[in-house]
Amino acid sequence: MGDWAPDAARAGVAFAIVFLTFGYLRAKPLVRALSEELLQIPISTGRLAAHMGLVVLFGILSNSLFVPGLPALKADGLTFLWISTAILAPAFAFLAIAPPRVWAKLIAGTGMLWLYSTAAAIAAMLIGALVTRLWEPTANLTFRLVRAMLSPVITNLVADPTTRIIGTRSFRVIISNQCSGLEGIGLILMFGVLWLWFFRKECRFPRALLLIPAGIGVLWLANSIRIAALILIGNAGAPGVAAGGFHSQAGWIAFNVVALGFCVVARQWSWIRLPVEQQSVQESAHEVDQANPAAAYLVPFLMLLAAGMISRATSSGFEWLYPLRFFAAAGALWYFRARYKTLDWRFGWAAPAIGVLVFGLWLALDLLVGVHGTNKIGTGLAALSEPARVAWIAFRVLAAVVTVPIAEELAFRGFLIRRIISPDFDVLDVKTYTWISLLISCVAFGLMHGDRWIAGSIAGLLYAGVMLWRGRIGDAVVAHGVTNALIAVWVLAGGNWQLW
Repeated sequence: MGDWAPDAARAGVAFAIVFLTFGYLRAKPLVRALSEELLQIPISTGRLAAHMGLVVLFGILSNSLFVPGLPALKADGLTFLWISTAILAPAFAFLAIAPPRVWAKLIAGTGMLWLYSTAAAIAAMLIGALVTRLWEPTANLTFRLVRAMLSPVITNLVADPTTRIIGTRSFRVIISNQCSGLEGIGLILMFGVLWLWFFRKECRFPRALLLIPAGIGVLWLANSIRIAALILIGNAGAPGVAAGGFHSQAGWIAFNVVALGFCVVARQWSWIRLPVEQQSVQESAHEVDQANPAAAYLVPFLMLLAAGMISRATSSGFEWLYPLRFFAAAGALWYFRARYKTLDWRFGWAAPAIGVLVFGLWLALDLLVGVHGTNKIGTGLAALSEPARVAWIAFRVLAAVVTVPIAEELAFRGFLIRRIISPDFDVLDVKTYTWISLLISCVAFGLMHGDRWIAGSIAGLLYAGVMLWRGRIGDAVVAHGVTNALIAVWVLAGGNWQLW
């Protein structure tokens, strides 16, 4: 049963995504009518109780199934029940929200979409099986390309094609299936298809389709360059950097660079991009030429992310380049300073109060859940000279108290809450929100904090609340800054480096 269960799960996800997405796009009036009908229908408590019971049963079966030494026959029986509860639990949730007649109307109103969705589900199963077969030959091809890159620069190159071990006598790596570049190819393929779909009215087809194989080829080549660079870094005397930060970050940096290049080429190259007069009538020349209102809200945050990737890629645990984050965000904020004059940066007494409250909740949840791992900040700082140590701490605190709160509040509270409501977010009042947009922005902010995502989500909700109360972005920034300042004091006073 374990042989086909992953394919079945992949098929179910593909069917749901295709049917729900294109069903909404194809039958918007029907969806709106059914939504109005659902407002008059109460949630079925019986079906909701069945859903919750199945979720509990799913947890019990999971605990019984994933144990070592389980007999095959018993494992198959448990797996059948486990998959059945995994299917029935969400089914009862859907039926609790909307009765069967509503779902029947939706299916009938979408015509043959169920058949296309089934075809997509089967394709997902077949592609999944095909990708599994591609791991080995792709990894072998990557090994040969890396060997060709390193042969001219390393005289005593160690390269074993049977085990795909490559490097030098002092530092070598294994090019596993996961290092073949196939995952990156899948990412850029998905990104390219989505980009061309969303901007299909601006592109020349079929010319624009050439961007997808071009992106795939460039990213696969970049993956081989990453592995070759990793070996050179390790051989040069920095194995910690090579196997640590560079290994984990270089792939994402390459993907982001290629994806950004994809966007630039698609929007700027006249051979790919349609002239303005041939684009959708809904997009005027004025709309094309006007400044992007989202840039001022997002670029500082994106610069933080980019600087973080670079600083982690050059570290072996301790980010000695952390000040780069401060300068990257500060530079972006300075560049857009004129655009920020329209925002209300004032704050009241509630802002620092919320900051103190979030600090208390942060520590309480940290103590309740336990220590979230360790880091090498303490040992890294101890290895620095005193001037370098003071400078690093100063920029770390400056970033935490000044640039990070401004950049993150602009992105999550100033932009995301309103952008979920409308593409023309900048014409909406800062106080505008829906519960869905508020929840999404808070959870997204929480996920940025890794295993502290619950504390981060609660903090995002409180920062959003203080901003929406008076409609001032300054309240959210100050609250965020106060929280980070108190955490910095707590860390430096007690050596609680795990909070950083």
